Amino acid sequence: MELESVLPSIPPLPLLLAALLYAGLPASATDLEGLRVGEMRKLVLPDSPVPAPDTEYLDPAGQPTTLAASDGRVRLVNFWATWCAPCRKEMPALDALQRSRGGPDFEVIAIATGRNSPEGIAAFREEAGISALGNALDPKGRLAAAMGVPGLPVSVLLDRDGAEVARMLGDADWNGPDAHALIDRLVDADE
Repeated sequence: MELESVLPSIPPLPLLLAALLYAGLPASATDLEGLRVGEMRKLVLPDSPVPAPDTEYLDPAGQPTTLAASDGRVRLVNFWATWCAPCRKEMPALDALQRSRGGPDFEVIAIATGRNSPEGIAAFREEAGISALGNALDPKGRLAAAMGVPGLPVSVLLDRDGAEVARMLGDADWNGPDAHALIDRLVDADE
């Protein structure tokens, strides 16, 4: 069926109202589909936002917290390990992203999951020049398991309500223009 044959039959006022309502809705998987290009082409988008579990992990201060306890920011949660080569490769980009975009609307949370010695984490951070990212821990991998992380690295985008709206399996240039466009869309949509 031709689009032109359908459009004339739709009354203009309901079409306009539907467009206005849609414009005010928060970002959803369909809104992000067009941003699955370049470095972000491997994004996996759920049909609808998936609430983060209340499984605890340790924040950079060593205090238990959860991803479900949203602070109103869009968050990019990266699960990584010191022994994971692709994780080590992407960590400088995540650090640069936090340095350039981190603030009241956006945060990168890097969570070392599984067996990562404090000495190994410190040595890697020093070697890679990681300074803007906090050092969160999931030592027994419980949060990674609750989030269905099949391997490392995995990055999960959470909206301001703490719900997953996208996920990347494998490494990516998180400080590149494709990632910035995706993050800007989420931050702008949820304001």
